[in-house]
Amino acid sequence: MKHTSLPEIRSTTVIGVIRNGQAALGSDGQMTLGNTVVKHSTKKIRRLYQGKLLAGFAGATADALTLLDRFEAKLEAFGGKLERASVELARDWRTDKYLRRLEAMIAIVSNDRALIISGTGDVIEPEDGIVAIGSGSMYALAAARSLMKHTSLSAQEIVQESLAIAADICIYTNNHIVVEEL
Repeated sequence: MKHTSLPEIRSTTVIGVIRNGQAALGSDGQMTLGNTVVKHSTKKIRRLYQGKLLAGFAGATADALTLLDRFEAKLEAFGGKLERASVELARDWRTDKYLRRLEAMIAIVSNDRALIISGTGDVIEPEDGIVAIGSGSMYALAAARSLMKHTSLSAQEIVQESLAIAADICIYTNNHIVVEEL
């Protein structure tokens, strides 16, 4: 009897924007297993550290939630210092035998910082205050950069519109959009 593994779980689209001291992070709600949509309204955005941060995830849900729990513990341990907690999580994620198998990415925004944390040990702070992860991230990122440059839309409006554009292009992104603001 031949053993077959489950199909690859595809990502989502998560995008965060900081503009004029305001931050927003949003995602679509689609969850797929292989080429099948299994859920349309998955919640992929969480408030962390007394509601001062927003975090979103792409990748395997159980892996991402495990990492978010560990990240929140790092935030508590380091008094809410976003950069320090992010670097410590990335270090653990890369070096820990158990954690390095987790397949997810995390995007985090505060009112003045936007970071991406990956399992390869990267902590990335984009210069433009826009973070994007997941299958439709490059579509949403391109849309957000254009909207930042050519409009006066708020951070929340840019996130909403960028996700709508990504949903029109990416088959792993739907238009069940959830946006949170700080």
